[in-house]
Amino acid sequence: MKKQMKRFRLRTVSAMVALAFVANAWAVDPFTVRDIRVEGLQRVEPGTVFASLPFRIGEQYNDEKGSAAIRALFGLGLFKDVRLEVTGDVLVVIVEERPTVADVDFVGSREFDKDALKKALREIGLTEGRPYDQGLADRAEQELKRQYINKSLYGAEVVTTVTPIERNRVNLTFTVTEGDPARIKEIRIVGNKAFGESTLRGLFDLDTGGMLSWYTKSDRYSRAKLNADLEALRSYYLSRGFLEFRVDSTQVAISPNKQDIAITVSVTEGERYVVSGVKLEGNYLDKEEEFKSLVAIRPGEPYNADQVAQTTKAFTDYFGNFGYAFASVEARPEIDRTNNRVAFVLVAEPSRRAYVRRISISGNNRTRDEVVRREFRQFESSWYDGDKIKRSRDRVDRLGFFKELNLETSDVPGAPDQVDLNINVIEKPTGSLQLGAGFSSAERLALSFSIKQENAFGSGNYLGVEVNTSKYNRTIVFNSVNPYFTPDGISRTIDLYHRASRPYKDQGGNYELATTGVGLRFGVPFSELDTIYFGGSVERTQIKPGTNIPAAYLAYANRFGYTSTALPLTVGWSRDDRDSTLAPSSGRLQRVAGEIGVAGDARYFRTNYQFQQYVPLNKQFTFAFNGELGWGKGLGDRPFPVFKNFYSGGLGSVRGFDQGTLGPKDVTGSTIGGPRKITLNAEVIAPFPGAGNDRTLRMFGFVDAGNVYGENEKIRFDELRASVGVGLSWISPIGPLRLAVAHPIRKFAGDRIQRLQFQIGTSF
Repeated sequence: MKKQMKRFRLRTVSAMVALAFVANAWAVDPFTVRDIRVEGLQRVEPGTVFASLPFRIGEQYNDEKGSAAIRALFGLGLFKDVRLEVTGDVLVVIVEERPTVADVDFVGSREFDKDALKKALREIGLTEGRPYDQGLADRAEQELKRQYINKSLYGAEVVTTVTPIERNRVNLTFTVTEGDPARIKEIRIVGNKAFGESTLRGLFDLDTGGMLSWYTKSDRYSRAKLNADLEALRSYYLSRGFLEFRVDSTQVAISPNKQDIAITVSVTEGERYVVSGVKLEGNYLDKEEEFKSLVAIRPGEPYNADQVAQTTKAFTDYFGNFGYAFASVEARPEIDRTNNRVAFVLVAEPSRRAYVRRISISGNNRTRDEVVRREFRQFESSWYDGDKIKRSRDRVDRLGFFKELNLETSDVPGAPDQVDLNINVIEKPTGSLQLGAGFSSAERLALSFSIKQENAFGSGNYLGVEVNTSKYNRTIVFNSVNPYFTPDGISRTIDLYHRASRPYKDQGGNYELATTGVGLRFGVPFSELDTIYFGGSVERTQIKPGTNIPAAYLAYANRFGYTSTALPLTVGWSRDDRDSTLAPSSGRLQRVAGEIGVAGDARYFRTNYQFQQYVPLNKQFTFAFNGELGWGKGLGDRPFPVFKNFYSGGLGSVRGFDQGTLGPKDVTGSTIGGPRKITLNAEVIAPFPGAGNDRTLRMFGFVDAGNVYGENEKIRFDELRASVGVGLSWISPIGPLRLAVAHPIRKFAGDRIQRLQFQIGTSF
């Protein structure tokens, strides 16, 4: 301590002597500057120094201007020392540059990627090539600690090491001791009477931990997450009649060792109110009855803030359908606290009618503008139409190219009757690399591989390659889809494929059925939801003879040859109003596909109908149903081609059975499929226990039923195979994963069982 005090005194005395010397140095008589020289520069341009001086050659110099010059040069932040010396009528500016930062490194950081930390420091001005400043380094330490606090690492320590290197540069090393993250040990809600504390805590994403907290990190405190949870709590009360509910205070306490966090939320519920009536006031364009039909607020029922918001939004959207982009609707409550009743007055002001001047698109760094713009049903220089704008947004969202999409309306300065539409998107990876596997007693392990790009080169076109490496069923398929082959939205699909199947090992035999073909299809949209498809293809099917070849194959080959050509024409229809193509929770899909062989060796008719329905049971649970019917028949005196048979069993049909093994079997025991098929699937999708409200981790229970029938067989429901099971789907750190375990509940002798199936993929 004595040594430190002595050193401080010496430094203080030295500083006072230096100040006195500088003060004496400034005591010079004013003079006219004949020349200015700068000494000590290494990287800074001389022009930067000259531009900061408050005087020029030929001007008069005095002490006041000298002080201003020193302040200006220090203000640049480039120098750690500045001196002025006078030699006759020549002024010498002597500077010592600050060292520049050569490299920034982090040691001991596991929670954050180094690039993310460098970005955070860059935002406060500390990065490679910038002058080093101790104050800036201190700010960097605080910023790093703040980043760790946001991750609940309250005990994190940061130490900065400055290492000088050649050419007046320094390397900065931030050594981080992260420690263990603080965990939420207690969440309390006080003041609640109408609902239990456990019920209210169940609304929170934050919790005290569970078996999946390592993934969800739900037991790590975050102010943003807490605010979202408080909004969920407020919404819960406001949708159940508690009009005057409020959150009084939120206390977050951390233990002395910075490892445990306790959260206490104090609330006032208030009284529960019942809606007594709804009135309309203002200008409703003489369409009061039409607006009344949009009212979701129900008199006689408890107050529900969601119904009020739904009503005001429906009103403004309906005004928008008539071009009133600036319409305002206010729901004014008239509270009767004596009887705990509330009446609402809906006051509307449509303002002025407007038309769209310009549609701007931003954020599409890869996707071309035309891919987004061609989905719009609202056009530039047309009257504003809220319904068309909503439809346009939904169409862009259904492309599946963007993970976020925001559509905003902005005023045009100086033009009160015009608006601009600004659509901002955040792109997501549209390519996928997928690996699938199945275990069975016959094939042991069968692998499938696919690589797809839904937005090739930002054009909106689809390209895909699928490969199945099964020992007994091999497939190679190439697909290309241009959704706007013509400007008015007619799509074009090109298919190239080769499929080959062999008998299972325990069936004996070495015959093979191989089909190679090329197809071309077009899709014509007849409405926003309906599309008609038509096209044709050329196929060549070869039956390669071998031992134990099925009698049906042999009979067909003896009659029409071992090599068969076909020219099938296709026609189909689809209607899709699902809310999502990847993870739908509501809506319906219907599609019919028909195929007729009009030339070649094979003459037949084949059709397939699929129906899917998704019903949201509540906010978290979804019921999904899928039904599929297939039917085929030979034309003329020709039988239905055996290589056009339907197959069932396994993924995409009846889980719990080996892929494609249900239905008629030959005398040799080989599965040969059939021209008639029925498949029924039902699923209930639910959040996984312990995952909070994270819907990327879900489980599902399912019931499957189905079978394939021969050409002369009747569809008998008592012959349907059926299975039940459970599964798990998860957007895991290595990609989407789907796992299912099935148990057959109706099976017959000779059926092949496949109980476990999984699929995992990643994006690029």
